[in-house]
Amino acid sequence: MPGAGKSTVAEAIKDEGFILITMGDCVRMEANRKNLQLTDKNLGTLMLDLRNMYGQGAIAQLVINQIHEKYFDSQYNKFIIDGIRSIYEVELLKTIGIVKTLAIHGSVFTRFQHLKNRSRSDAPSTLEDCINRDKRELSVGLSEAIAFADEMISNNEITLEDLKKQAKFIAKKWIYSLDS
Repeated sequence: MPGAGKSTVAEAIKDEGFILITMGDCVRMEANRKNLQLTDKNLGTLMLDLRNMYGQGAIAQLVINQIHEKYFDSQYNKFIIDGIRSIYEVELLKTIGIVKTLAIHGSVFTRFQHLKNRSRSDAPSTLEDCINRDKRELSVGLSEAIAFADEMISNNEITLEDLKKQAKFIAKKWIYSLDS
């Protein structure tokens, strides 16, 4: 869910030798291409429009395109995809490699505070706006992606360092299991 700590975790895991691709950045790049202002409403509408036009895996396809364009002929083969919103995206990503999913959970109050503190133009200004954003995210299948995650971390009442430590432990465990 927005504000749960996905980006913090992704940045921490990136240090373990991964390339980070953020799905929200893919949507923001598409919004820039269409000369849209980067507001929550515009980005949310664009995300839904892309899914309606190209299917539930539309944003994952943007990620796959980016991987092929930037990293196809490189030695990089480990990626963190920050911002999975549906099981359809997971399934599409599995067509190009092994996929492990890590869900980060936070209460609506915790996430609202995180969103306000990061001061992005698409941050909700009220708790009600945050709840409405959550409903939009859930409408595209986020709850199913969370439910089927390989691992989960609760980001309620833990320190930033503990969150990063737990995420790195999981990433190292996955790397070890894939290398064995």
